Formats: sequence, structure tokens, C-alpha cells
Amino acid sequence: MVVRAPGQGGILQGSNPSTYDPKNPIYVFIIQAGIILIFTRLLHLPLSKIRQPRVIAEVIGGILLGPSVLGRAPGFTNAIFPAASMPTLSTAANVGLILFLFLVGLEVDLRLLVRNWRIALSVGAAGMALPFGLGCAIAYGLYHQFRDDKGLVPISLGTYLLFIGVAMAITAFPVLCRILTELKLLQTQVGVVVLSAGVANDVVGWILLALCVAIVNAGSGITALYVLLTCVAYVLFLVYAIRPAFLWLLRRSGSIHNGPTQSVVALTVLMVFASAFFTGIIGVHPIFGAFLMGLICPHEGGFAIKLTEKLEDLVTVFFLPLYFALSGLSTNLGLLDNGITWAYVVGVIAVAFIAKVAGGTLAAKANKLVWRESFTIGVLMSCKGLVELIVLNIGLQAKILSQRTFTIFVVMALVTTFATTPITLALFPPSYQKKLAAWKRGDINWDGSRLDSEDAAGSFGGSVAGKPQITECRRLLVCLRLDSLPSIFTFVALLGGERSNTAVAKVHPRKDGKVAGTETDRQSSGPQRPLEVHGLRMLELTERLSSVMKESEADDWSNRDPVVNAFHTFGQLNNVAVSGEVQFAPETQYAAMLGERATDTTSDMVLLPWSESGSLSEIATASFGEGTHGTFSNASYNSFVYDFFQSAPCNAAVFINNGFGAIPREEPRSLTRVATDLSLRSNGLHTTAPLRDLSHHIFFPYVGSVDDRVALRFVLRLARNPNVTATIVHVEGTER
Repeated sequence: MVVRAPGQGGILQGSNPSTYDPKNPIYVFIIQAGIILIFTRLLHLPLSKIRQPRVIAEVIGGILLGPSVLGRAPGFTNAIFPAASMPTLSTAANVGLILFLFLVGLEVDLRLLVRNWRIALSVGAAGMALPFGLGCAIAYGLYHQFRDDKGLVPISLGTYLLFIGVAMAITAFPVLCRILTELKLLQTQVGVVVLSAGVANDVVGWILLALCVAIVNAGSGITALYVLLTCVAYVLFLVYAIRPAFLWLLRRSGSIHNGPTQSVVALTVLMVFASAFFTGIIGVHPIFGAFLMGLICPHEGGFAIKLTEKLEDLVTVFFLPLYFALSGLSTNLGLLDNGITWAYVVGVIAVAFIAKVAGGTLAAKANKLVWRESFTIGVLMSCKGLVELIVLNIGLQAKILSQRTFTIFVVMALVTTFATTPITLALFPPSYQKKLAAWKRGDINWDGSRLDSEDAAGSFGGSVAGKPQITECRRLLVCLRLDSLPSIFTFVALLGGERSNTAVAKVHPRKDGKVAGTETDRQSSGPQRPLEVHGLRMLELTERLSSVMKESEADDWSNRDPVVNAFHTFGQLNNVAVSGEVQFAPETQYAAMLGERATDTTSDMVLLPWSESGSLSEIATASFGEGTHGTFSNASYNSFVYDFFQSAPCNAAVFINNGFGAIPREEPRSLTRVATDLSLRSNGLHTTAPLRDLSHHIFFPYVGSVDDRVALRFVLRLARNPNVTATIVHVEGTER
């Protein structure tokens, strides 16, 4: 008998790729991962419309794919998620979980906790103590009601109380950051308090959970003590040995300021898995080692953000949905099959939400915040999200929770996370935020009446009933774009440079080249209120973790941003009073953010430079061979300008650069000779000579409308500059 090798023709030889083969599990894994990714992405589309985090869609998708819904269809689970294939799926998911907990550690900025330690500790402690205590109370009933469920290991009541208390007290820091960013609360007092308390809550919660897991895995009290002491020693080793050496290496390689090199990324990932391996083998879960490695990574120079950018997409797009879908697959709503179980479901939700809200609210009020701010902080601190699901999965794997109690707590996590955003919007809407900010500044009293008569009269250029205000331009808000900096610098220098006391002869040109007339302009030496120019650079805020980290570190990012720093230097060199900042927002909210900053800075006018490429992205030039024909046809920038003008709170102007203050564009060159070494870059460098004639002439046709009168004041302001002349033509229409 001839023995033949197995056929390699695949489906062409009749093999079924959906049949699980332990020797080659990749095909079933690809099918499972594809179904999970497609399912969760489709679910997130409608949920994102009501501002729900992606973890909601991932867990609901797992529940629908699991025994609660589709798993009830005959043959579905055995065909798509056979029991033999689950270890492969679980391994991939846990690799993603280790990397994700490292990213969570990177996101936790301990500097925020140090700067706000007093309120962070008070809100964090109260937000943990009350839920922990009430959680222990309801855990007593859960322990005695469901301790006979199958799959549980015998544990003491104290260990069970500790685990349930931690599950009730913990806050989902990553989801909290995304909610604060989505609701534009990250830079408010509420956001700072919640983030500071969230950092403290997160660190303490993970420590307590590590203690609980160590006690369960140890089996005896003395072993648990050894595990705890080993963990403390390992933390000290990371802080005082690994971190200084790692910082030295980062500075030596230039990765602190220039971003991590490929070798640094490889070393960091290796350290993450080594740390996870160590905490796993000593009896604590591997995710704690990954989390600790994230905590010791520096945030200086934006290193943590740049490292996150290298890793986040693969982790959050591929690995993490697998993990939370596994949580859903382990959730069986069919086990909630009697009245007492549903009573515990309601009780667990009530305790988790009410205790967390009450603790956070009372602590915030004790720190002299107003009641609605305090309630908002309490609601935000009640968010459970993906951290809660990680805790529950650890409890399920350690056999502290049965599948029934696991399902009860998954329902609680979904409800509390789902409710956070709508309740926060109801308690702390944007209109109330503006009123509260104005009241704290002293602009209005609590009833909303203005206290500043000058502002009430509209002297800062505000728009009344959508009509432009004809006022002196004393505060200018400029939208900073990298591609428009040369022209913006030249324009602002003409508008607000220091005036001279010397006599300057102004020459007005004529079309035929002759001199139309001269005048002598002598600047007065009397005190003049200088022009104040505020630069706003808007960068896109995406759902990426690194983007949220940039928003949470917006002040540091503004100090490092090269465009804002160049704007500050320009102001110092040209005697213009300038300030600048970086703000992050989705592109669809650029217009609203620009209007809000114009209101906050009481600007008289907003200057919008037109995009050099016609798009919202800061591409310096158009694509190769495209020329400039698409500058005004791009829908994204057109929509941004239109949306802003529809709701502009003050006068606004669009600045279209036509070679003003910059090197004129040249059409792309073509290759004319190919026989020699001539290339497109041959002799392509041109020297820009200094300008001999610094004069600028403005031609302004004046019709007489309200917009024209505002523009006329602006032209006259420009004409104060000794290098600017203006020709104003009054155009009168003929009545018929």
C-alpha cells in the first residue's frame, strides 16, 4: 500500500477551511476574527450616533454571538466557535490585553495626580470607599446565594468581599478620557478633577485587585504575603533601577524628543512582555506587569504619545475587540432566569451607580465646587467600561465568579457605561458650562446679568443678532495653519506693528505708473492701545488613544508646538502682542471651536486664512501635478468656512493668499532632456533676495453696506502702517 502525503490543494481538493484543525488553527481563527471585527464595527455605527464608546459595541457584539442569541441557533457555536478553537482565540486576545494595559499605563500621567493631589485623593478616596463598602454589603448576599454554582473554587468570604468591592469601586480611566474628550470637558475644572481622581482610583484599584488575585492563587496566608512582598520589591526595582536606565537610553538615542526608534520600540515591547511574564509567574495576573511598565515610561517631550502612536492601531482595532467579544461569549443572559437573580441585577446596578455618584458628588462639593459640577463628577466617576470587564474576566478565570454572577456584573457594566454620557450631557450642557465659566470670571451674576458694562455694550466687536459690529479692531483671533504662516505673519505685522514717530512719505501709485500724489504720515506719540492677536491652531481629534492623550496634555503640547512657538517669536520680533494655543477637536467641530474661542477671548475679528491646498489638512502644497485648481473646490474647507460664518460671534474675514508674504508658486516642471543626468531637481534651488520695496497698496471699492463699513475700518487700520497705502473708491448705484 502506497502512503501519500496529505493533499495541499485546499478547497480545490474539497477541504473545508471552517473545520477546526488543531495542527493548523489559523483558518478558523481568521474566520472568527473577521466575524467579530465586522459585527462590532457594524454595531458601533448606530451607537456612535448617541456618543457611546466602542467597548459597548464590542461587548454587545460578543453577547449576540454567544449563547444568549446566535448561540441558540442549532450548530452555530460548534461551526464558528468550537470549544477546541477557543484557546487560540483566547491567546490572541490576551496578547492584545497585555499590550492594551501597557497603553493604559502610558495614558496615566502621574504628573496630573501630583499637581492636583489634594482634590484627587479626596474625590478618589470617597469615590472608592462608599462603593467598596456597599459592594461588600451586597457581596455577602451574592456569596451565599450563588456559591453553589458550578465552576467555582472554594474561597473565603473575605476574599470574595474584597473582589466584589474592587469591582464596584473601580473606574474605567481610558473610557473616561474618551467621554471627557467627546464632550469637550477635558480642559474644564470638571475634567481636571475627574482625570486626577481617575488616576488615583485606577492605581489603587489595580493594587487591590492584584492583592485579591494573589490571595486566591496563593492558597495560604503566608504564600499570599510572600507574593505581596515580591510585588512591592518588583515595583521598587522598576522605579529605581529599570526606569533610570531606560531614561538614560532614551536620552542617548534621542527618542525623548524625536520619538522612539524602531530599536527602542522593540526593546519596550520586550520589556512589557518580560514584566507581564514575571508578574504572572509569581501568582499575579500578567496584565499588572504590563500596566507597571506603562507607568514608568516618561511623558517628557511627548515620548509616551509617540510610543502610543506606534502601537495603538493594531491593539485597539484587532486585538482588543477579540478580548471583549470573548467577554460577551462568556455572558449567558439565559442564566438570569428567576426573580431573585434579577433582583440582584437591579441591586448591583443601583449600588454601583448610586454609591459611586454619591461618593464623588459629596467629595467634590466638599472641595467647594457647585452642585451641578459635583453631580457631574459623580456621574463620570461611575463609568465602568472596559476596565470593569477586564476585572470581571480576571474573576471568571480565577473562578471567583460563576458564569451567572459574571453575567450580572457584565449587565451592570454595560448599563453604567451606557448611562454616563447622556446623564452628563443633561447635567452639564454646553450652555451651562459657558454660564458657569462667565460667573466664575465675574462677568455675570448667578442670574445671568452682565456685570461689565463695557462688554454688555458690545465694545469688543461681538455680533448682535448676526449683524457685524462697526468697532475698532483691538483683539484679533487668527486661525494658525502651517501652510499659511508666511502670509499671516506679513499681514499681522502690517496690521499691528509698532508705530514710528518719524515722518514717512507715502507714495500712491497709479495704473499708468505715474505718481498720483504724496503725503507725509507722522505717527503720533500719544498712548495707543496695542493690537492683541491670539493664534489658534486646531488639530484633528480622532478616536485614537494618542489623540486623546494629546488633548489631555494640550498645555504641554502648545508649549512644544513649532507653529505656536514660531508665532510667539514673530510677535516678539515685530512688536505685536500675541498669544497662541493648540486645541484638538474633530474636523466637524472646527467651526464651533473657533466661535467658542472668539467668544472666550472677546475678539473683535476672526481672520481665516484660506487653505493653500484647499483641504483642512495642513499640506504645504498641492499634490504633484495638481496645480492650484483644487484650492477652492475642496468641500471640507468650504464647509468649515461656511459653518463658521453661519454662527460667527463677531466680525470675520477670509484671507486668500496670492503670493502675499511668500514665494510665488511655480507650476511643476517637466523633464525636457533625458540623454544626460538632468533631473527634475536639477538647478531647482532659488535664492530669495531681500525686498527693496516694502510698500503695499490696497484698492478698496466701498459700496456702503454694513460689511463694507467694517471692512473700511479694517483698511484704515492697515493704512496706519507707514508701508501701506490705500485707494478707496466709493461706488454708488443708480436707482431705476
